[in-house]
Amino acid sequence: MTTSLFALRLGASEFTVGLLMALFAILPMMLSVSAGRFIDRVGPRRPLLVAFAVLAGGVGLPFAFARLETLYFSCVLIGTSFMFMHITMNSVFGAHGLPEQRAVNFSWLALGFSISNSVGPLVAGFAIDHFGHARAMLSLAVFPAIALVLVWTGRRPLPRPHRVDHGPRSSVLDLLHIRELRHTFAVSALLAVGWDLYSFLTPIYGARLGLAASTIGIIMSTFALATFAVRLVIPHIVKHLRQWMVISFAMAVAGTAYLMFPYVSSVPLLMALSFLLGLGLGCSQPFIMSLLYEASPPGRQGEAVGLRTSLVNGSQTLIPLVSGAFSAAVGMAPVYWALAAFLLVGSWFARQRIK
Repeated sequence: MTTSLFALRLGASEFTVGLLMALFAILPMMLSVSAGRFIDRVGPRRPLLVAFAVLAGGVGLPFAFARLETLYFSCVLIGTSFMFMHITMNSVFGAHGLPEQRAVNFSWLALGFSISNSVGPLVAGFAIDHFGHARAMLSLAVFPAIALVLVWTGRRPLPRPHRVDHGPRSSVLDLLHIRELRHTFAVSALLAVGWDLYSFLTPIYGARLGLAASTIGIIMSTFALATFAVRLVIPHIVKHLRQWMVISFAMAVAGTAYLMFPYVSSVPLLMALSFLLGLGLGCSQPFIMSLLYEASPPGRQGEAVGLRTSLVNGSQTLIPLVSGAFSAAVGMAPVYWALAAFLLVGSWFARQRIK
């Protein structure tokens, strides 16, 4: 959100904003599998320390050099360091506890992301309105710096999957031969596109409507609040519903919300739709990660998460560019409707996986 609004403030076009969003994903698309293998091999602590340090530096860079060119470097640093952090944390939470607790454990991790997604837009929006875009970036750099200190001073070992000797180096394509993994990768990519395009489209849509940065931040925090609320009840959902059934329903809810977005311009209705979208997308993520971890070969869980991240970032690299150019040419409504169609088809696909 902050990068998008900063770029628009510096005179960037919507296509340029799309290019910046794509840069968040360009290196993760190419490096995620290698990062997953590295994390499987060395454990989580060192990758986390480096990731938080680079993340803090990447977020704070535009404060030191408040130019559009700086945002290009900042996006690459932020995207790559967040990729390492994301893969590492999923490996840690997947390795913790018993297999039957895995979906609940991933829901706790997802709750952490929901809290950050709630606080981040609010802090960014009000910081932009009161201190300007550059100082807003500096304020956001404080959060990964705090995380760095917490990991650095922590003495308790972080959980990690048991290492398994696979002999000669296995090809990552072997993972795609596993049917359950293929299905999980496909649905995961659609959900990730729905999530990340919300972060890309909402600031632009709000700016077109003439909304203040703090108002856009409040709308986006409503989305995060919904993800937090729905993840609180996931431990109860796990007991009563199958994982693919939850994913199918979640994609249907998200697709319906995107279908309605172009017809809404008032802030209360935008908040309501954001909340609905957050319920759908927020509910599905822990179940996706649980399915992915369960279907992965022993000792290759980090690699599987890395492959998922690579596939997701591949779509994140292309789709913001296409969406930015498309919305600049024909408006934002067709982008929302196309995204809704993908999610609704994905809901049907997920429903076919229910056994």
